[in-house]
Amino acid sequence: MKTVTAPKRSAETVAPKRSRTPAAFVTAVTRSGLSAVKGVLRPVKVRLQPIWAKARPFLGPVLAKAGKVLAVVRPLGWGALAVAAAACLIGVAFKWHELMVAALFLAVAQVSAVYFVLGRFAYEVEVDMTRLRVRVDDDAFGGLTVRNTSDRRLLPAAFHLPVGKMVQVFDVGRLAGHESFYEPFQVDTSRRGVVNLGPVSSSRGDGLGLLRRDQIWTEVQELFIHPKTVSLADSSAGLIKDLEGRPTDTLSSSDIAFHALRDYVVGDDLRHVHWKTSARIGKLVVRQFEETRRSHLVVCLSCKLEDYASEEDFELAVSAAASLGQQAIIQERDLTIAVPGHQLNTLSAMRMLDDFSRLELAARTLPIEMVALEASGEVPDVSVAIMISGTPVPPARLHGSMIRFGVDVMTVSLRCEVGAALGRSAIGSSPVLTIGKLEDLPRVLRSLEV
Repeated sequence: MKTVTAPKRSAETVAPKRSRTPAAFVTAVTRSGLSAVKGVLRPVKVRLQPIWAKARPFLGPVLAKAGKVLAVVRPLGWGALAVAAAACLIGVAFKWHELMVAALFLAVAQVSAVYFVLGRFAYEVEVDMTRLRVRVDDDAFGGLTVRNTSDRRLLPAAFHLPVGKMVQVFDVGRLAGHESFYEPFQVDTSRRGVVNLGPVSSSRGDGLGLLRRDQIWTEVQELFIHPKTVSLADSSAGLIKDLEGRPTDTLSSSDIAFHALRDYVVGDDLRHVHWKTSARIGKLVVRQFEETRRSHLVVCLSCKLEDYASEEDFELAVSAAASLGQQAIIQERDLTIAVPGHQLNTLSAMRMLDDFSRLELAARTLPIEMVALEASGEVPDVSVAIMISGTPVPPARLHGSMIRFGVDVMTVSLRCEVGAALGRSAIGSSPVLTIGKLEDLPRVLRSLEV
């Protein structure tokens, strides 16, 4: 007889037994319990919805006021109430007098804390800044004034003034009727940016931190810390000689730059007839002109993180761009300052510097080539285009940004690296300038001529 043996089951076909850990068991029980509770409450919720819809106009304001009252209780206060209730129940159930005394103490402390938050806030608060626009490293002083507008004495309170990412706390003591409190403060201006001042809020509460009542008094003010700039008055003549415009290859019958004479045709303006030449050759000839282009400066600034070796290099680039823009506005030239995604406001030097204060480095933003491409499309009458970036940008990318403009546009690349030696090279016919400090900018611009 042949014996038939059962095939051996491989280890892969045998499912391992999984042992349920205590944590997994608790999680499963909790989920099933919550599902059961939701199943029970769902019909109740459906029945209560029409009732709540009718009662909401009346109960809504009441619940809103109740919410404001309950917001006075801090987390420590809620904890104290919970401990007091638990101690009272356990003390009564087991006749544990120590717990009953502890519950009484916590209840008295909670009731006593109410005294410190009662009453109306009768304050008039003002934040006075000497200037809301300063340059980097300039002094920026301000003061907080708190005035009691009532006839009665007010309890001490703490006023919180957010200054950027920091919060300054002013402890205001008891103020008599119509008495004022004033304390000065100073804002750090070592970094370019926009610092939000406020809103000022006051808090009044007990010493244990059980209850606290807060109120906001002021709006947010913006303190603009502008980048450093340098005057380019002595060097601007080398950048653009002709402030009125420069001639192009396009011929016109009416402009400033005289080009040649041509025969008169019907429809020409008789004011352009050159009478001396017409009398000498015996036929009418008119003047022909070259169209001139008004100087339009375009500054393209890279804000991409990888284009700079450090944040200090980016700050140097921002200061260089701001200096070029400020000088162009002073000399009333057409100006466009392009940054990734948009153009800065150039209606006035103040608005332009405000926009410069908001610029930040970003890892995910348009490269300098795309900034130049957008600027060339939006500003067709460019005469000079300057690309500003850091030294990590390779020559191929610099060339890619400069060729976005036409052949009749003067393109310049300005590379910024703190501490670098003043230098000048070229990519084709376009100069590439390198500066290591802001004071190098006027010197390097004097070498440019159009």
